Amino acid sequence: MQEIILASASPRRQQLLEQIGVPFVVAAAEIDEESIENSSAPELVKQLARRKAEQVARDKQQAIIIAADTLVVLDEHIMGKPVNREDAFYKLSLLSGRHHQVMTGLCVLNSSRGICDTEVEITDVYFRTLSRQEINSYLDWGEWVDKAGGYGIQGKGALLIEKIAGCYFNVVGLPINRLYLMLGKQGVNLLGGRTPDGLPVWNQGYAPGNASPGKT
Repeated sequence: MQEIILASASPRRQQLLEQIGVPFVVAAAEIDEESIENSSAPELVKQLARRKAEQVARDKQQAIIIAADTLVVLDEHIMGKPVNREDAFYKLSLLSGRHHQVMTGLCVLNSSRGICDTEVEITDVYFRTLSRQEINSYLDWGEWVDKAGGYGIQGKGALLIEKIAGCYFNVVGLPINRLYLMLGKQGVNLLGGRTPDGLPVWNQGYAPGNASPGKT
């Protein structure tokens, strides 16, 4: 099986891959996000994810590379990571009582075959109406640091959210069901079962939806 590389230093994305049992190594990519101009939010996250994957692929010629980029979008306005606590308070005040979207561009690049697949996942997130005290109390936990929009759904931020429509894991930062389908197209079956000694089987040439793993 080809080596699987996660082109991200995000601990949340690493935890999600570990959760579904994907063997991987980390090779974080750093790109200039300001270099992409005049793009809609969905197109922007796709381009960012692809550039991350392509950067890692320059040094990894025999690997399957997973790259992702996540944005919070309110009324077509991209909300980045807060620069300080005051900025985090401002962002959460804008999200309060409103609906926004979390978009993740996901790229799976097979460097040995020269195949690059890029898609976008969108989840609708609905915030409760928050009081100033609630926002400040949440900020005291420090979760706003390095979080797009200033919150994390996998922590105390869950208390701010009334409901979501779509993939929960996308809001965390990695839509794992879409990733499963994309890896399947590259011949990696995450549901390949186990050998008699308990080791996982990673069947090549299998795509989700086939009659049985390992057969076409």
